[in-house]
Amino acid sequence: MARVGIVTGGTRGIGEAISLALKEAGVTVAATYAGNDARAREFTERTGIAAYKWDVADHAACLAGCAKVVEELGPVDILVNNAGITRDGTILKMTYEMWKEVMDTNLGGCFNMAKAVFPGMRERKWGRIVNIGSINGQAGQYGQVNYAAAKSGIHGFTKALAQEGARAGVTVNAIAPGYIDTDMVAAVPADVLEKIVAKIPVGRLGQAHEIARGVAFLCSEDGGFVTGSTLSINGGQHMY
Repeated sequence: MARVGIVTGGTRGIGEAISLALKEAGVTVAATYAGNDARAREFTERTGIAAYKWDVADHAACLAGCAKVVEELGPVDILVNNAGITRDGTILKMTYEMWKEVMDTNLGGCFNMAKAVFPGMRERKWGRIVNIGSINGQAGQYGQVNYAAAKSGIHGFTKALAQEGARAGVTVNAIAPGYIDTDMVAAVPADVLEKIVAKIPVGRLGQAHEIARGVAFLCSEDGGFVTGSTLSINGGQHMY
């Protein structure tokens, strides 16, 4: 029987690539989204992957949404915490709401989703959780104290939860993408983007499918001895 996996923010960008890679690997995928109904419908029609709508920052919605996935598709074996938002600004201009929205979605969403599916994974003695961090959670980024803090928190969350799941066959890992050719990066002004690319040793932006391949490996049977790790996929922009 096919494994069941949830990819949050799974209908566009990196999330879409992850959903497709897992489907190709034989996983029955549920892709979540927060607001764009038209995009979600188009995604499902094109890919055949079911889309579910809820806000990962809403704890009760995550519990209810995951319960619905279990009812319709089966027990959740794989979770990819990909959903994320930005509310950029220097701390002088950043409001508390901008801080809280990013923390609640990017970091709080990881907790909410793991809380919903981790117990079942432990009971069944098999599970894969992959949290999507960021190069900016490792190196920091001007004007992103909220985003960098949340993504950095994801890396600590990953290492701690990995220790709770290891003996039960549940691996927990993170991937820290660099700058990837997505809609979010496309919104960066051209002159700024040019400077960013100039700092990437391989000389280009990454592609969403390159992140998805890493996720697919970590979610596979072959990834069973990898846990508590952060895989940096950033073209060599940040090495440590």
